[in-house]
Amino acid sequence: MLVTYLEASRDLCETDSILFGAALAVCRIIGAKLSTAKRTTGQSSAIPAWRTRIEERIAKARALIGRLICFRSGNTRPRIVRTVRMAFAGTNVSLSQPDIMQKLTERIDDLKQRIAAWGKRIRRYTERSTRFNQNRLFQSDQKRLYKSLERPMVSGTGPVPNQADTVAFWRSLWSEPVNHNEGPWTEVVASQCAGITPMDPVTITPDDVAEAVRRAPNWKSPGLDGLHHYWLKGFVPTLLRL
Repeated sequence: MLVTYLEASRDLCETDSILFGAALAVCRIIGAKLSTAKRTTGQSSAIPAWRTRIEERIAKARALIGRLICFRSGNTRPRIVRTVRMAFAGTNVSLSQPDIMQKLTERIDDLKQRIAAWGKRIRRYTERSTRFNQNRLFQSDQKRLYKSLERPMVSGTGPVPNQADTVAFWRSLWSEPVNHNEGPWTEVVASQCAGITPMDPVTITPDDVAEAVRRAPNWKSPGLDGLHHYWLKGFVPTLLRL
């Protein structure tokens, strides 16, 4: 059945979708646990869990500071009073004691210092993570590292270009006849390159594809298509189609 679908495939995108569907069908048949996450269609901006927790603490602390300031300004609504009592829970501070305003100021200052410390922790961890990723990228792909340093990373959240405009743009570059400048130097270069033996055409065989797939890790994090290398190895007819 898989061979029939692969033979009817018109391009690589359809082949990838067929393989993903086949892998999903196999997982359902054997009762494997499937992830509920959707297939990735663009650049993901995953925020680490530790940063999310710290940002939640900062947001709660800022909200608490706002209510403490409201109470200090004379706002005695029940909700505000209840929040202030929770802020002093576990201490010997009472809202009826004479120096409550001083205690409020001290509590607000303490929360502000905590927010500043959490912010510095985020910056410190972010800088460390950036250095680590840059060092690892330097070991694997220096060209990519230097390109990332030259220009800022652009997320893929912008508007999608119009298909007709994209086709018209590339058609104007590749399909329209152009009169090139045929200077004398082109003849000199052509005569110099006449003795160079042309490279033999490269023919990719199924064995070449099988060898490349064989060295790939089975369950390493997949790309944007969400398809692991394991399925490329398991679905043998795929190698001939690729």
